[in-house]
Amino acid sequence: MPQSQKSAPAAAAFPYFRPEALSFLRNLARHNDRAWFQPRKAEFEAELKEPMLAIIRKVTGAMAEFAPSFVRPAEKCLFRIYRDTRFSANKQPYKTHVAAWWSHQGLEKTSGAGYYFHVSPKEVIVAAGAYMPEKDQLAQIRHWLLDHYQEFRKLLQNRRVRSTFEEFEGNALTRPPKGFPSEHPAMDLIRCRQWGLAATLPAKAALKKDFAATLIRYFKIAAPIVDALNTPIAAAQAPKRRVLFGLR
Repeated sequence: MPQSQKSAPAAAAFPYFRPEALSFLRNLARHNDRAWFQPRKAEFEAELKEPMLAIIRKVTGAMAEFAPSFVRPAEKCLFRIYRDTRFSANKQPYKTHVAAWWSHQGLEKTSGAGYYFHVSPKEVIVAAGAYMPEKDQLAQIRHWLLDHYQEFRKLLQNRRVRSTFEEFEGNALTRPPKGFPSEHPAMDLIRCRQWGLAATLPAKAALKKDFAATLIRYFKIAAPIVDALNTPIAAAQAPKRRVLFGLR
């Protein structure tokens, strides 16, 4: 093929979205089926998947400074656009947002606390914390809070945290969990089933050239809380020292 007829290499994606990305997601919400998506898969990859990967790489590069244990390949952070419909009454095959999650090294197959954001045509959600801790992790965080609730409250009440993120809620139980003292001063925290922070931004925030920098700023503010939540989980996973002749 003559040089002039060869396809030009694809330009590297920028770490933000074009308006066409939000238009694609709006149309996907109206036409959520394979017949509509499959002919437009290349458009999805160009307008959404590749910019997402570029955003993730830029954020991950900054994490080397304030969250080095979360540095991992961008492809491992990006959620698939395909929904798991096996156990859902909703059989629509595609999500109508794009999302990413940074998990702590060693906790990739579980939950732990981490960093998250998603972009939809309506909004951008930025979040950090432990949102789906496994049963053991739930107990580990609760037991840690028995003795460390004051320092955790201090992190939640930090001026920058309170001015950046929305009010902490936690999807709390109505009663104290079994085995925990009901009169404990941290019972409001111990009853929680998730711990973390979230903020809602306009969808147009994802179209700005400083979008990745905005995510980095939010994640950096939340980092001490993520680290605190992972402390008891990491301690439980640490290899136990072997005892030799009764000595450690």
